Parts: sequence; C-alpha cells; structure tokens
Amino acid sequence: MNLIKSMTGYGRAVETVNGREFTVELRSVNNRYLDCGVKLPRSLTFAEEAVKQAVKASISRGKVDVFISVRSEGGEEVKVSLNKAVVESYLAAMKEMAGYPGVKDDISVYALSRLPEVFSVERPEVDEDQLKSDLMSVVAKALEGYDAMRTTEGAALEKDLRSRGETILTLVEQVEQGSAQTVSDYRIRLEAKIQEVLANNSIDESRILTEAAIFADKVAVDEETVRLRSHLQQMNTMLAGGGAVGRKLDFLLQEMNREANTIGSKCSDVRLARIVVDIKAELEKIREQTQNIE
Repeated sequence: MNLIKSMTGYGRAVETVNGREFTVELRSVNNRYLDCGVKLPRSLTFAEEAVKQAVKASISRGKVDVFISVRSEGGEEVKVSLNKAVVESYLAAMKEMAGYPGVKDDISVYALSRLPEVFSVERPEVDEDQLKSDLMSVVAKALEGYDAMRTTEGAALEKDLRSRGETILTLVEQVEQGSAQTVSDYRIRLEAKIQEVLANNSIDESRILTEAAIFADKVAVDEETVRLRSHLQQMNTMLAGGGAVGRKLDFLLQEMNREANTIGSKCSDVRLARIVVDIKAELEKIREQTQNIE
C-alpha cells in the first residue's frame, strides 16, 4: 500500500561489515525536484553513483544530503619501505652540495624523510565490488529508518489535510445556505422598495420576479461550490491513493483557490464574505502543508 510521505526526514545507520565500520546519515528538506548530494571519504568515491541511485529509487522529491564515513577495525595493513636507491642518490647530491664553501653539512634523517619518494607505501588490494556491497547494505538500513520517519510525518500531514478539507466543506455549506437567503432577503427588500415608490398603486409581480432572478444569477455560487466540493473529494482520493502526489495536490489547490476567489467576488453579504475569508485561510494552510509532501 502506497502512503503519503513527507519530504523532510532523517535516517542513520552504523554497521560493521567485514571488519569495517560504516556510518551513513541521510537528511532531507523540501525541494521542487530531487537533489541528492553525497559526501564520502576518498576511499569510497567509486561508490558515489551507487549511493545516488539507491536514493533515487526510494525518493522522488526533496534535497537529500548523504554523509558517509568508514573506519577499519585494527587499521589497514599498510607496508612502508625505504627506497634505498633514491636515498643514496639524495645523499650523494647533498654531500656534493656540502662541499661548497659556506654550506653547512647538516644532513639528517628528518631532512631526508621529507624528500619526495624516499618512502614507498604499499596498501592491501581492495575488492571494490565487495566494499561497495558492504557499504550499500548499510545505506539500505539508513534509508529504511529515513523512510519510516517520512511515512510517520506523512500520516500526520494527511490527517491534517483531511481535517481542513472537512472544515472547508462545512464553510461551503454555510455559503450555499447564506447565498439562498441573500436572494430571498433581496426580493423582500425589492418588493418593499417598489411598494414605497408606487404607494397605493398595484405592484407588478412579474417585474419583481425578473429583478430577483437577475440578482440571483449575479450572486449564484452553485457552480463554484459544486466544483470546490469536487476538488476536495479529489484531494481525499489522492491522499487515499498515496505515493508522490505533492505536485498534483499543488495544482489541485490552485483550482480550489480559483473557485474560492470567484465565490468571494459574488458574495456581497458581509457575513458570507467573512466565511469566504475563512475558506481561503484554510486553503492557505493546506497549501503550506502540501509543500512538505513528496
């Protein structure tokens, strides 16, 4: 089952594999696309692309930073030997230099040891395939913990979005009821005004009906509220389906805001205008939350 996941998360794993202790940390924040950076020691640079591919397989959006370190138990068996031929050449050249007037003969082990290629360092051959396999097993565990955190936060985000959606539906219902009442109140006011103007003369009922119908058409929000309800249902369907729906929700939210703005432009009643403001406030909170969804 696919679940909603947050783009922010943290995961860490420390494991010893074949005599090496690997530490892998992952951190992520919101980002429009996937941006993965990997920091690892020079001895593991050959595995960088494999780490990025593992992240890509698990994450679709977010700025992800991966930090990797490795420590060998007991240290590596490094063999250091003296390049005798090189040392002898240095010595011969230095003794010749010491024969020049005013040159002090201060040849020492310390001075020789600092010269290039005096020592040769032999490191044991590394099986890169095995080393990469060992590392990736720890990366997988770090990703597992990281994913669990994102899923937990995603569940909280989903709960909040659904709750705000219910609040908006309640407000939309108030707008629909208020809109109908506004038309009724307008007709009553219109009829009273005409009676005042015509005094005792008879009132043309058809004229009142026509004027009321024109007003009702101007302030009618039925189409907008129907579409807004549909968008909210779509949001719930997306949340139920799970997966990486952040971008789709962002687009859907733009449509919801468009309907809310149209409703607001048609509501001349102060009380209804305040309800529309509340709807917009809830939509803004939803927008802020969707920015955290993968």
